[in-house]
Amino acid sequence: MQSGASAAQSAADVQRYLGWMQEEQYRRSSVQRAFASLKVYYRDLVAEKAAPEDPTVLISSPGSGRRLPRVLSAKDVAALLESAVPEAARGLRDRAILELLYASGLRVSELIALKLDDVNWKEGWVRVMGKGSRERIVPCGASALGWLKRYAGEARPAVERRGGGRPELFLNPRGLPLSRVRVWMILAERARSAGLAGPVGPHVLRHCFATHLLEGGANLRDVQEMLGHASLATTQIYTHVDRRRLAEIHRKFHPRA
Repeated sequence: MQSGASAAQSAADVQRYLGWMQEEQYRRSSVQRAFASLKVYYRDLVAEKAAPEDPTVLISSPGSGRRLPRVLSAKDVAALLESAVPEAARGLRDRAILELLYASGLRVSELIALKLDDVNWKEGWVRVMGKGSRERIVPCGASALGWLKRYAGEARPAVERRGGGRPELFLNPRGLPLSRVRVWMILAERARSAGLAGPVGPHVLRHCFATHLLEGGANLRDVQEMLGHASLATTQIYTHVDRRRLAEIHRKFHPRA
């Protein structure tokens, strides 16, 4: 029989999968359908005696409401970035990845698809192929550009030779392109090193990118363009985050709040 601990572990695996879907901004209805499918799957396994227990009974069904994205403070983002120690090649690569995700708000799929030639080293921007094969140009800023240059000049050449000269910007130690899962693992590892509580995936840095720009006074349509959103309505969720921050400030400082 499967032990209670094993059932709990299976439930944790399902919960991580659903959390990944939410971080990747799958529609809530898609997350709910995935959960319903898993419930049917485990129910059938139990009925066929192929599994002793259904781990989904330990998990609450994903709600139907729209969840505001998690946003780190600027201080926490700085701690996350600095958790990648650049003395080793891997640390230099990870620092460049973290800096670029925060500086440009890229999706993880866009990050791993970037080619070395997609970086404009002189003007400081990256050419991104987003959803629906829509190409956009996104600034990456002086800090991220500096780390990208260090990575491309100091760490990437050796691993590039091992993989036969792959064009992708970010490579693993064998010289092959990084997978989505590997980028998630990098973020999780660096978040633990930085002492950050809760899950921190690539999309959290995308949320931080958008929210911190809006808090600094950026125009919503400019942020929409940089994020690659087809609809302004998708970008407007970040204004809700900003309004929540303003409400907190009002409650804290207004004498009649």
